[in-house]
Amino acid sequence: MGERVLRLIDGGLAGPASSGDVPGVWAFQAECVAAFASTWVVRAFSATTVRCYAALLERVLDRFDRPVWEIEVSDVDAMLRALVVAGRAPGTRRQYLQMLRAFHGFVQDRCTTQIRVLYGVLVGDPLDRFNRLRHVSDDSPALRLPPTAGRLQGFFGFARARLAATPHYPAAARDYALLRTLYHSGVRVSELVRLDRCDVHPLLGPSGKLHVRFGKAANTSGPRPRWTPLLDGLDQILDWYQGDVRPLFPDSAPLFCDGQGDALKPETVRDRLARLLDLEGRSSAERFTPHALRRACATHHYERGMDILAVQQLLGHRHIASTMAYVKPSHTFIEDAWRRATLTAVTGLAG
Repeated sequence: MGERVLRLIDGGLAGPASSGDVPGVWAFQAECVAAFASTWVVRAFSATTVRCYAALLERVLDRFDRPVWEIEVSDVDAMLRALVVAGRAPGTRRQYLQMLRAFHGFVQDRCTTQIRVLYGVLVGDPLDRFNRLRHVSDDSPALRLPPTAGRLQGFFGFARARLAATPHYPAAARDYALLRTLYHSGVRVSELVRLDRCDVHPLLGPSGKLHVRFGKAANTSGPRPRWTPLLDGLDQILDWYQGDVRPLFPDSAPLFCDGQGDALKPETVRDRLARLLDLEGRSSAERFTPHALRRACATHHYERGMDILAVQQLLGHRHIASTMAYVKPSHTFIEDAWRRATLTAVTGLAG
């Protein structure tokens, strides 16, 4: 399939060859794949994107021992189960399912008649609402609103107070600094764990900046680096962390490391936050995830009056729609905005 796709990118691949013989099912599926890939080319997808999509489709189809028009619901369930057992991330599993859905839909729309004539098979639909992967926010309504500023003030106050009594001061102090970094800078967990000590630039800008060299990519575009300002006192927190806490760990490059000096894993960050929330003893409705801290960062900056385009740049989103989906103002947001506007007007009239 890879050779055919490369020929397709170069514009040299013709449609399926006509023949009086009935092609084998695998040969016919290969022709369907080539025709499906041609839709990417006519829509002006880049050659790199076409190659990546083709490689993903090949991996998806390799999961089945029958052509796509013969797979059943149980086959899709088995694929998803195998991906979970293999430890694939939710985003990866979603990509597999989205590619399968797209290719199956193409075959269903454009090749149903040929498949029925050639093989006497009616193309069914193995994809239903029960094997559709959903985002965390779809399945957890309680997590749709990020934690409030008051909630986070109480949480960070608890975490800071623990530092004076815990026998594991280095790890506790590191966790406090990294969670404050997640909230005040809005970086993703995957970006946080790839920060090095040299990525903190305290002399850039009014309060310093973080160089997020491995910003999350989109559509196989590669890492998108950005500069994130150290807001809300994060410059002082990182100055304290680098001066007093980081020297308690091995001398290595990562900004946030474990006892051996290796960079933390995203799963470790999530586990450490969950442990802190357990120790805090708040209700389940008041728990939150590291990603909720990023959403809280976007929401609270917007509530305080930061322009939505500035929030977009802070988070490193390519599209403003992604930023708008992150911003979930509180239920009193309108009233608070009205009070601020009224106070500004009254102050202006009073001279």
